[in-house]
Amino acid sequence: MAEMQMKHVQELPTPEELKKQFPVTKEIAAVKEKRDQEIQDIFTGKDDRFLLIIGPCSADREDAVLEYMTRLAKLQEKVRDRILMIPRVYTNKPRTKGIGYKGMLHQPDPAKGEDMLAGIISIRQLHTDVVRETGFTCAEEMLYPENHAYLSDLLSYVAVGARSVEDQQHRLVASGIGIPAGMKNPTGGDVSVMMNSITASQSAQTFIYRGWEVETEGNAFAHAILRGYVDKFGRSHPNYHYEDLQNLLEEYHKTDLKNPAVIVDCNHNNSGKQFAEQIRIALDVLHSRRHSDDIRNLVKGLMIESYLIDGNQQPGGDVYGQSITDACLGWEKSEKLVLELADELGR
Repeated sequence: MAEMQMKHVQELPTPEELKKQFPVTKEIAAVKEKRDQEIQDIFTGKDDRFLLIIGPCSADREDAVLEYMTRLAKLQEKVRDRILMIPRVYTNKPRTKGIGYKGMLHQPDPAKGEDMLAGIISIRQLHTDVVRETGFTCAEEMLYPENHAYLSDLLSYVAVGARSVEDQQHRLVASGIGIPAGMKNPTGGDVSVMMNSITASQSAQTFIYRGWEVETEGNAFAHAILRGYVDKFGRSHPNYHYEDLQNLLEEYHKTDLKNPAVIVDCNHNNSGKQFAEQIRIALDVLHSRRHSDDIRNLVKGLMIESYLIDGNQQPGGDVYGQSITDACLGWEKSEKLVLELADELGR
């Protein structure tokens, strides 16, 4: 009888062991508690500010990420009456073909090989440093549901990606994380798949998680993310237009889901991966909100990929602050856009 063909490289610490080795301070815990409540109040409608989930496509190096976040914190102060930012600190990246750079979790140094132990330590350190230095608690992609527990005391938002949203484990774990979980439409664009994922995540669940039978009460803050889609010929199509938002609203009306909400992802297939198009798309979504109170109440925010330098480069490139995955808006364009969004929201 054939054995599993896996080589055991090294045993990793449990989340409890890692948190004991790298604990959060009382001050960081208090920041997270306050931020979590503010974000939840936006989803329930108690707070009418607009969410902006913004930051690099992938957090590839701590120094550049911290410089970006420090700049973003100063910008947040200028727009705090209208916009609440949740920075993207995405440390694990999905790869369509399963090859290539998979994020800091796998390669804390993109120029070196994979080291998952060094990776989980480095991503916990990065998230801790961001909170301590900027007061931001951040967003991550839930690429590996079993790894969420390593960062659960630091994160304020999770996105489930287009390739994961149909997966049972992602849906069940999202039901028990205690913070908003954005469920992206799948790459093929089927909105019903996304809606089913939200229903599963908002429902009470029993399942196996990290060697335990666990129960959840459901996540009332699971919601939709529209990110565009690809047709059978591989062509990109957007789904952020007014008609798409109306259609999503109608889908919500068919359900009894709590806190109906959508975040519009301005990049990916909505932009056809043309990063500069994010500016036009963001302003278009705000225009749609002004034309309908229902749409205004549904669209809680935007997701924007932004870093220090416009565009992207190959992993191992030497341009400080430029993405090594998807192309991002550079800082100057990002700052101008955020200030313009704040002005538009005040109209």
